[in-house]
Amino acid sequence: MKRTVFTETRLACMVPGGAPYGLVEDAAIAVEDGRIVWAGPRAALPGDWAGAERTKLGGRLTTPALIDCHTHLIHGGDRAREFEMRLQGATYEEIARAGGGIVSTVAATRHMDEEALAASALPRLDALMAEGVATVEVKSGYGLSIEDELKMLRAARRLAAMRRVRVKTSYLAAHAVPPEYRGRASAYIEEVVLPGMEAAHAEGLADAVDGFCEGIAFSPEEIAGVFDKAQALGLPVKLHAEQLSNLGGARLATRYHALSADHLEYLDEEGIAAMARSGTVAVLLPGAFYTLREKQAPPVAGLRAAGVRIAVATDCNPGSSPLSSLLLAMNMASTLFRLTPEEALAGTTREAAHALGLGQEIGTIEPGKRAEIAVWDVEHPAELSYRIGFNPLHRLIRGDGA
Repeated sequence: MKRTVFTETRLACMVPGGAPYGLVEDAAIAVEDGRIVWAGPRAALPGDWAGAERTKLGGRLTTPALIDCHTHLIHGGDRAREFEMRLQGATYEEIARAGGGIVSTVAATRHMDEEALAASALPRLDALMAEGVATVEVKSGYGLSIEDELKMLRAARRLAAMRRVRVKTSYLAAHAVPPEYRGRASAYIEEVVLPGMEAAHAEGLADAVDGFCEGIAFSPEEIAGVFDKAQALGLPVKLHAEQLSNLGGARLATRYHALSADHLEYLDEEGIAAMARSGTVAVLLPGAFYTLREKQAPPVAGLRAAGVRIAVATDCNPGSSPLSSLLLAMNMASTLFRLTPEEALAGTTREAAHALGLGQEIGTIEPGKRAEIAVWDVEHPAELSYRIGFNPLHRLIRGDGA
């Protein structure tokens, strides 16, 4: 049994209901066998911890380790040329309908094997981990065939073996219709998405099922068929919804008690109310909003007023959000979407954990949670959203030590 007490720290435990950020001055955190047993003012540390190993943090700020709850880290190639096209006036929809967008990444992904896909994702994963990320969600969705989707998920599982990081996977075959099924979306779902989901589940590769509900992707009715299968297999769901238009995807997701609905720029009041009733987390993706130069921001004030949990993620992908900095995503969420710095930090810790179904394990610093703690060279937690292009991470603690 290993027992460690971390002292000389200003603690932002991110437990709601108390001081802003759950701040505790001159705090201590007691950890036993990788779990937090006690956290609070150092002067109140229980006496039975007197003989435990001490680690002094030099007065630095500690927060829960960060969580990136929406990424597409596994993919082949890049789409820098499409970036140029957008700057020359082409819209996301125009690029997609011309054969670009998601499907342009499919060919590159299909030509890479599992090992190469994992290796190509490592620099992006390393960039996230260097900023205090200890948990990352990784989606499939660029294979669009049964074997290629499974290959992507296997590559994502490899990442957890190659780095000390928790990886949660989402099966996203309902991301786009591949060229060989153009005009036959229903056939693609029946012949690829559904049997591929069964195969991914049987192999233990999918922690959740995702989809893209949009005019350039799949209708609510088509997504419902995907979610029916996920429900039958006992897999939780999440959904890319209301990014470019309002098709009612978020409301559909709540009928399946979705973990999250993501993007949400065109979410309406009915969708907000449905998310509040179901407990579905709103995952905001400011990197895509920024890259696509969108004009309509998600209805943050409405989400806030309704008590909907709000998470923030990078949406790291080769097309609409080539972003591998969660700290920058926090700044963007504050600057572009008007989240407070406290909401942005909660969105990448406590609320991101709920978006992955991990709210009982991580996301706050309190007894019973995993000891996954980021130590920062900052005076106040607002600095994590305030600075641009600066990484103040001092140390990432997982378990009883480094």
